[in-house]
Amino acid sequence: MRKRSILPAAIACTLSLGGLFGYQTGASAASISELQQKKSEIESKSSKLQSQINEKDSQISSINSKQASLGSQLEEIESKIQSANEKINEEEHKISETKSQISELKKSIGKLKKRIEERNGILKDRARAMQKNGGGSVNYLDVILEAKSFDDLIDRIAAVKTLVEADQKIIEEQKKDEQDLKEKQTAIESKLADLESMLSNLKSLKAKLKDDQNAKSALVKKLEKQKDSLQEEKMSLSEQKSILADQKASVEKAIALAKKQQAATKPQAETGSSSGSSSTGSSSSAGSGGPLPKVSSGAFTRPVAGYISSEFGARSGGFHPGIDIANSIGTPVVAAADGIVFRAYHSSSYGNCVMITHYINGKLYTTVYAHLSSYSVSTGQSVSKGQQIGVMGNTGESTGPHLHFEIYNGRWTPPPHNGAQNPRNFINF
Repeated sequence: MRKRSILPAAIACTLSLGGLFGYQTGASAASISELQQKKSEIESKSSKLQSQINEKDSQISSINSKQASLGSQLEEIESKIQSANEKINEEEHKISETKSQISELKKSIGKLKKRIEERNGILKDRARAMQKNGGGSVNYLDVILEAKSFDDLIDRIAAVKTLVEADQKIIEEQKKDEQDLKEKQTAIESKLADLESMLSNLKSLKAKLKDDQNAKSALVKKLEKQKDSLQEEKMSLSEQKSILADQKASVEKAIALAKKQQAATKPQAETGSSSGSSSTGSSSSAGSGGPLPKVSSGAFTRPVAGYISSEFGARSGGFHPGIDIANSIGTPVVAAADGIVFRAYHSSSYGNCVMITHYINGKLYTTVYAHLSSYSVSTGQSVSKGQQIGVMGNTGESTGPHLHFEIYNGRWTPPPHNGAQNPRNFINF
């Protein structure tokens, strides 16, 4: 099965639900209701994904059955091909033997023809002798009539009888040999023709079996590709379902946090307290690579100290969906706004990466922090604006130490990164 990037397919689909939210201060009944609605949407989407997973399982099972059937058919074809090969060998052996018989027959025919020629010579001599004596049966009558005595007559009759019988025998043998010769030639030629016809049929059968075998083998490979594709789709769906489970857990956490904040604001409202703000303020704590950047006012703050090495927009014939902020490896990276970590993981392209979703003034945003040397937060964790989430690095598809920072209006999307916004529109760098 070919390798897939976890980043493009799985997250793009599920982020569209906007299921993880950050808060600034307080929580209204409307925001809790919206969070609960998002939770219901996630559960509905998760149920649909499970149905799709079940469907993929059913399709994979069907392909497995087809492959098993084809496997049995291929075994049967292989057995038939083996049998055909054995019969072909047998017929080729018989043809070889028949050709040897034909060779021996040719020798016998040579001898037979010689005997026939010898008899023909005798018969021709007999005919010439008969012509000299007047021809036909008269010769034998003259022989009898020329007898000198009764004993001589008997001898002459016996001699004539012997000659007639000899001639008759020669003629009969001649006819028999000629008939035998004809029958043997016909039989051998017929046998050879039958064997060659059978051999041709066997070879044709073997060719058809091979064609059938190749067709079924090609179908097996096609089914295997379909199965790989289905398994890949199932894996993607399973990933998405897993991410939805993370979303649901984070939403439940966000709901609990919102209810807690809502409960905390009621006494303050009743006593007229003005201390309900949970502003993150400016952090003075130091990260592993120096002090954290100052938290600015507004919805978003600068995520890391450094200089802009690459701007948002067209770059090298492509599109750069964020800005690159360069500094040394280990420079602290902070959350640009209050939110909940949606993903903290390693990607082949983004390297070590953190994704955070924010719900600010009734609107969903997503921020991406890529090429980190390491990250110090986990999926589902609530973070505050200015809180350190990792340190700058050079992981993934990166050519030097920097933070690749993205802001999305709504969900994160894969290339061409529809929804990506220029961070300069939100933060004063």
